[in-house]
Amino acid sequence: MKTLVVYSSRTGNTKKVAEAVFESLPEPKELFAAADAPDPEGYDFIALGYWVDKGTADAGAAGYMKRVKGKKIGLFGTLGAYPDSDHARQCKEKVRDLVSGNEILGEFLCQGRVDPELIKLMETKMKDDPHHSMTPERRARHEEAAKHPDETDLAEARKMFARLAVLAAEEGQPCAG
Repeated sequence: MKTLVVYSSRTGNTKKVAEAVFESLPEPKELFAAADAPDPEGYDFIALGYWVDKGTADAGAAGYMKRVKGKKIGLFGTLGAYPDSDHARQCKEKVRDLVSGNEILGEFLCQGRVDPELIKLMETKMKDDPHHSMTPERRARHEEAAKHPDETDLAEARKMFARLAVLAAEEGQPCAG
């Protein structure tokens, strides 16, 4: 089974998760940033990584995801919100829509540090926007997000994608019997 890991990262969060995912996968495997990733056609399992931007996968990851058709895939991402929040669930649904036509074997989402430029924008130009202005709750969430992805997050990503690789390799194999 030939595996490909493709990711997009703005602050380095998703790249860290991508590297952890890559470590967990068996050979042969390849790792690429979305901008440099090869055609997905020659791969049996593809791990696709994104950072959440405007409630879905960032443009770089989304562009590559749209090229992937008829594959066994695993999704991983990072966001500033809590991964068990309604916002995170909505983001995951939008990302699933981007990869329709593929078999999603699993998903992993964890917090990641929010770009300091975006935080500055929230504090200044978005201060009157009720959805994006800086509130004490949002500031606390950003402070928590800055601690991630941590070693626990990376270990969970490794564990999940090791299982997904086994699942991807087993599917389609004749049953012993």
